[in-house]
Order: sequence, then C-alpha cells, then structure tokens
Amino acid sequence: MGGLAVTAKYVVEASIEVDGIVEKSDVIGGIFGQTEGLLGEELDLRELQKSGRIGRIEVKLEVKGRKTTGEIVIPSNLDRVETALLAAAIETVDKIGPYNARVRVKRIRDMRVEKRKLIIERAKELLRNWIKEEEPELKRLVEEIAQAVRATELIKYGPEGLPAGPEVDKGDTIIVVEGRADVINLLKHGYRNVIALEGVTIPRTIVELSKKKTVIAFIDGDRGGDLVLRNLVKAVDVDYVARAPPGREVEELTGKEIAKCLRNKVSVEEYFAEMEKKVPPKVREEIPEEVAEVVKIEIPDGIKDLIQNLKGTLEGVLFDENWKEVEKIPVRDLVKRLEEVPDGSVKYIVFDGIVTQRVVDAAFKKNVRILIGARKGNISKLPADINILTFDEVLGH
Repeated sequence: MGGLAVTAKYVVEASIEVDGIVEKSDVIGGIFGQTEGLLGEELDLRELQKSGRIGRIEVKLEVKGRKTTGEIVIPSNLDRVETALLAAAIETVDKIGPYNARVRVKRIRDMRVEKRKLIIERAKELLRNWIKEEEPELKRLVEEIAQAVRATELIKYGPEGLPAGPEVDKGDTIIVVEGRADVINLLKHGYRNVIALEGVTIPRTIVELSKKKTVIAFIDGDRGGDLVLRNLVKAVDVDYVARAPPGREVEELTGKEIAKCLRNKVSVEEYFAEMEKKVPPKVREEIPEEVAEVVKIEIPDGIKDLIQNLKGTLEGVLFDENWKEVEKIPVRDLVKRLEEVPDGSVKYIVFDGIVTQRVVDAAFKKNVRILIGARKGNISKLPADINILTFDEVLGH
C-alpha cells in the first residue's frame, strides 16, 4: 500500500477476476473509464485523485491459465458515505479491455480505528516498560521516605539527654552505640531500641538500663571500637557484642550489613577470647553517682601559664608522657605533624585552636591522651581514651 494509504482515513479493498490476461494499467484504466461521470463531477475518480481526496490506486495481479485475478486497494480521505459510494461504484466495472471482469469489495478499513488499536497496544507496551523501569526507583523513594520518617523519631533520653530511639523503654533489649550518627542510622533501618554513649564518660542512664535489660554493644570495626567496649564493660552489664566489619563505622552501614552484624553478635566473654584480650569481661567497677571520667586528668600547674601565653598566637605545643615539651608548631601544621611523629612520642597537646574531629582522629592514631584547645568544634566520634579540655576548663573559668 503506497501513496496516501499511509495517511488515509479509509482503505477500500476489493478483489478482481478477469476472463483474460491483462496488465495493471488495463485494470486502472478500466476503473477510471467505467466510473467516469457515474457519481457526478464531485466524485469523479480523476478529480478526487488530483485534489488528494483519494490516493494512488494499487493493483496486484496474478495470471492463472487464461484468467487474471488480483487485489485492488484504494486509499480514501472522503467521508464514510462518499467512501461507501466510491466502493460501490467500482463494483460496476465489468470489462477490462475486451474481457469480462468481476469486481467485489471485500471490506472498507477504517484506518483511524487501526491506528487507535496500534496506539493502544503501543501505549500498553510503553506503560509496562515504564512501570518495570520505575518500580525499583519508586521502591527506593518509598524506602528513603520511610527512613527519613524513622530518623525523625530520634529522642533525648535520660537526664544526660542521650540520643536514642523511641522504644528504649519498651523492649527487653537495648542496642548501645557510640554516637548520635549511629543512632540515626539504626533508626533509618527500623531499630528503635537504640541509645548512644556520646563521649568518654559512661552515662548513669545506661548503667541503670543495663541492670534491667539485655544489652548489645554495637561498636565500630576499628581500634576505637575496641577501646569503647573495654571502657563500657567496666561499668555496664553488657551481654552481647556486635561489631561493624573491619575498618567500617556503624553510622555508615547499610540495613543488610546492620542485620548481619547483629545476627552474628557474641557474648562478651567470647568476644574478648577471640580478640585475645585479658580484661575480665564481667568485672564491674563501682562508679559514683556523678560517673567520673574514665581517665583521671592531672594537668601540671605550669600549663595554665602556657595557656595564657599561647592565647592569640595560633601556636601549639606537643608534650611527651612526662609533660616535657617535644616541640612548638603553628596550629595549621598540627595534623600534618602528628602524622609524622613516632607512635607514642606525643601524649599531651596544648594549642591555640579549635579541637576538631580531624585533630581528634589524628591524635587518636598516635595514642595522645589529652587535647587542650581554645575551644571545641563539632566532634561526632570521640575515642574512649582521649580527654578533651578547653582553655577555660583548665583555667577554671
């Protein structure tokens, strides 16, 4: 089907049988000749074709013995009534050349209906593909929304205002983590019975909770996590230990990773045995009502004078374990210098700057015990065996 057939509203399909051997041109000429003037000038085939209201007439023929049979296709942009009249008109053709002929209209196809069917089928296919493509994204968005909602459930618990989930009081088990970011991550993945230590001091609230509930300590997969646990078991009745994969932190784990870590939890005794630790796992130290800091901080008297001299200089001083000055450096070089010094050679640092997470991490790697800075910045992860003080705290303001 060519010409206008592609864009025509209707297509007339007819069969033809001729009692002799003829060519396509003979059939087309017979149709034009024998319908001329039959329906008036307005429906004359030649005029209709010139104006584009009918398309090119297609003829396919096949010779069988002394007869010719075939198909006639006429695209039409006339209305339904005019197209039906045209179809009826070509059935009046009874001669092709010198031979008798018979033309019968088999059907008139409404191409708009055909197009609508194709459009509907294609639309179904596109919709199915769209749903398949968007379904994972939709599920992800739904999960993100659910996680965001769960994250808003963060509460402050106890007199210390510890970051916690809303079901710390409800269940028989609590999950104790290091910091606020850990609580938020667990909340995102549906764990509502979680509470954070938030610092080197063991909160009285967690001590009291451990007397009534099963405690799972969920620690980071690094040396800092082990130090937190060692500190925790001295005061808290910890029942199980779950550990993040090596080098990973609880706050960055996926839901699947969290579930696996908690599923693989072990008793405190088993954990220390595996880590070849000699700390008695079930020995609890008595702690006062105010719960003192783990490491008693003793600052030499001369440090106060040093602090007064350092103010406004943007300099820092590194000390060894006997508070003997190792070197004085610009604060901007502190982290870089800590990366260079031998492990254990620096135990105390006093500097006229802000104690940031970056400084804490660098000091922790070198086993620094005390950091004294002008003020504290935003520190989300505080190792258990580092004490941080400000100038004002040391000076007693």
